[in-house]
Amino acid sequence: MNLLNLFSKDTNKQPVKSEASAHWVKCKSCHSLMYYKEVENQNYVCPKCGFHLRIGVKERLELLADEGSFVEFDSTLKPVDPLNFVDKKSYKQRIEEATKKTGKTSSVVSGSITMNGVSAQIVIFDFAFMGGSLGSVEGEKIVRAVNRAIENKEGVIILSASGGARMQESTFSLLQMSKTSAALAKLANHKLPYISVLTDPTMGGVSASFATLGDIIIAEPGALIGFAGQRVIEQTIGSALPDGFQRAEFLLEKGSVDMIVNRNDLKNTLADLLTILKVN
Repeated sequence: MNLLNLFSKDTNKQPVKSEASAHWVKCKSCHSLMYYKEVENQNYVCPKCGFHLRIGVKERLELLADEGSFVEFDSTLKPVDPLNFVDKKSYKQRIEEATKKTGKTSSVVSGSITMNGVSAQIVIFDFAFMGGSLGSVEGEKIVRAVNRAIENKEGVIILSASGGARMQESTFSLLQMSKTSAALAKLANHKLPYISVLTDPTMGGVSASFATLGDIIIAEPGALIGFAGQRVIEQTIGSALPDGFQRAEFLLEKGSVDMIVNRNDLKNTLADLLTILKVN
């Protein structure tokens, strides 16, 4: 070997993933660089500006559920490919990759829960599974959660984190908008409450259906909430939109959201609301 090669720098060599630092997190809002453990200890809320970073189902349950109280239902439901849909990849391949990545078979986890001793049926979207998209399985899980709530005389809580309806299922996914809305109307007929929690992001067909049908609509600080993206809207109407458009604070000001609740206060808020509404 040429001895000069030992001292030459290979400018084409890229660092492998295992070499990348996992100890620092950059806030999407204030762009502060923070130590990962510091953010984790704050339940993934930026200690600088209060921006709420995205979290998964496991972290949600740790924050909300009384210890050992969560019981999952319908975990065996799996999506099918009725259209044999293929874009850059086949739908079956995308499902397999999402399942391998998250360990789940759909973008929704549903079950029963108690919060400060108050029971409810809960549905949590996982954005890591195909962008939290709404498909046939997700719609079915929501309907079954509503039916259990009616049977047990409990309230329903849905925490949304979704890009919208799942394009790979086409009309089958769009039908879930009316299906879930009809189920929630049946819940209302039984005078049982539905609390919708909008997290970052809640978009598309999810925001256009059950996510904005709650008796009480709660949003996390800074959450992106809307139907179409801001650029699409601006191109459609030919006008610039105001600053903060589609953010939780803007929607609260305009009356589309009832309250904004810090993630660390959400459990007590949900339990108190269900207690006030006499759901035990």
